[in-house]
Amino acid sequence: MQTMVVNLVDVFGVDKPVIGMVHLTPLPGSSKSVSVEDVFENALMDAGALKSGGVDGVQVENFGDAPFMKPGKVDSTVVSLVACVANEVKKATGLPTGIFVLANAVVESLFAVKASGASWVRANMYNLAYIADEGYIEASAPKAERKRTFLGPDVKIFADVLVKHGSHVIVPDIPLSYHVTRVEELGADAVILSGTRTSAETPYQRVVEAKQLAKKPVLVGSGVNLENVHRLLKVADGAIVGTYFKRVGELFNPVDLERVRLLMSVVRALRV
Repeated sequence: MQTMVVNLVDVFGVDKPVIGMVHLTPLPGSSKSVSVEDVFENALMDAGALKSGGVDGVQVENFGDAPFMKPGKVDSTVVSLVACVANEVKKATGLPTGIFVLANAVVESLFAVKASGASWVRANMYNLAYIADEGYIEASAPKAERKRTFLGPDVKIFADVLVKHGSHVIVPDIPLSYHVTRVEELGADAVILSGTRTSAETPYQRVVEAKQLAKKPVLVGSGVNLENVHRLLKVADGAIVGTYFKRVGELFNPVDLERVRLLMSVVRALRV
């Protein structure tokens, strides 16, 4: 279990980094799979636009594989392909690269990071169980921390608090303060705050509360756009941006270079 506080500048080279999402098209074995060639072509095209637009890092995610399999049930082909794509994206862009194998397959993500030379893993739910489309999902920290110690203790884990796309009614009495403190205690290197679903705006007050509580960096994990990025990043330590960067702001469209440039120009002004 890691206890040292991560400095995001050491990982990304800048203060308040913005991580752009490389959403993979459906991989072989998924319900809507495309060719492997198309997977690589689309990923490298999006990654190139993110790089040209000025993002500070990229995260590769098998987003097109919905509906997702539970952790431990994800096919090894998926893990291998995510690793291969991440390696190519990292080589092509030269940017710090992270991985997230869905759904909440943190151990599988660690394997992919080890194989690809990526730097971090995103974890949907680290400290408690939740209910999602995939069914009952257990906390990932116990297995992930042990696997990280074995595979690569330098790999960072960025963990969501009260993850989107999941219900926490099994633990309704636990406040945000508990979740923030607990994910840090269990080894997460950064805390992620999100809205209720992909592209939903992260509540500003939740970010403020988390920053007051957290000893480690706090990232905004969804809903960042040109209108709210200044306000959210005045408080948060960084952001993960997917939907806004897509053409006309539609999640399943390719990355739009001009939208990336516009948002990053605001972020750069915050760093001055």
